[in-house]
Amino acid sequence: MNRTPLFGLSILMSFVAFGIVARTYIWPRLRMARREEALIALTVPHTFRFIGLSFLIPGVVSPSLPSGFSVPAAYGDLFAAILAVLAIWSLSARSRFATAMVWVFNVWGTVDLLNAFYEGVLGVRIDPGSLSAAYFIPTVLVPSFLVTHGLMFWLLLRKESSRQRPPIIESHLSV
Repeated sequence: MNRTPLFGLSILMSFVAFGIVARTYIWPRLRMARREEALIALTVPHTFRFIGLSFLIPGVVSPSLPSGFSVPAAYGDLFAAILAVLAIWSLSARSRFATAMVWVFNVWGTVDLLNAFYEGVLGVRIDPGSLSAAYFIPTVLVPSFLVTHGLMFWLLLRKESSRQRPPIIESHLSV
């Protein structure tokens, strides 16, 4: 049985699911927050990107996972996690370099994920089964990380004064 379509479907469904979560729960609250607070909230999950180091652990992944994929993906994620911590720190400290640090993190983090996706699908062409226990990283974490990166780009590109407050949600209950 060809596992690649199931792998692709898992990734697609994760994008759909996390897109719904972001639109329903995350974005409305972020629109109410100060820009710095919203950026911190979107960056915090990326501090867990050290989990990508599991691509280097025998037993977690199959020995057949190509190092051309695993090494750059693992260390790229580790560096993204470090940049996320620095971005959060700079935002919390209200550093004058905070926005630049968030840009560096966001660009690096996005390029790292897209590069790993490209390498995994078109470059070394990993077999989804070779991910073994790390299968959840590209099927659950990567889509959620890419959605949060997209939201960060949206916040970074919008002017602070042009943010609109969400409309008041009316009750759907009829009396």
